Amino acid sequence: MKYRVSLISYGVLNLAVLLASGCGSSNAAASSQSAGAGISPKKFADAVHAVMMADRTVYASQVVTRLKKQDSPVKPDEYWQDETTGHAIPLPAQMFRMGAELVAEDPGAGFTYSLKSLWPLNSQHKPASDFEIEALTFLSKNPGENFYQEETLGGKKYFTAFYPDRAVAEACWSCHNDHPNKAEDYPEFKEGDVMGAVAVRVPLE
Repeated sequence: MKYRVSLISYGVLNLAVLLASGCGSSNAAASSQSAGAGISPKKFADAVHAVMMADRTVYASQVVTRLKKQDSPVKPDEYWQDETTGHAIPLPAQMFRMGAELVAEDPGAGFTYSLKSLWPLNSQHKPASDFEIEALTFLSKNPGENFYQEETLGGKKYFTAFYPDRAVAEACWSCHNDHPNKAEDYPEFKEGDVMGAVAVRVPLE
């Protein structure tokens, strides 16, 4: 129940920013980029990404990192669902992915989002196409920029934005650097490094 309440709170905050931006429907999200035609797909994607990153940064730095440093029975754990005492909580990436799954299940959301990485610890975060590899490679070589482009998936057009996913809290880079599943070519991350990307897709049709 605690986990479900956390996810509901996450979804409410995302919905609030969409409504505040005048993006209460998928039609608004998919409007043209011309002035006066409503919010552009780029501004929509930038807005929802800003909220996602604010939530994730707060959870990683003010919850997960603090708990790891405290003598507390509650601890962040990759296998939190298997923990029988109820004292384990999801890692930041897991929390983020669960929110993304709920949005993907909502036909009225008007967009989807996901985590992607060239160095995934979870196979769900692997790039699924040459397009995603191109976007991830661009971000790794241009750490101060975002990647915007239209793409077609299943015969449907999308405005797709890739944003650098940075190591924003000690819990992020320490977990990745010490993870037993990392490959031999896995980078040694430090604060501020680009660890992957957040992909936001807005349908244009």
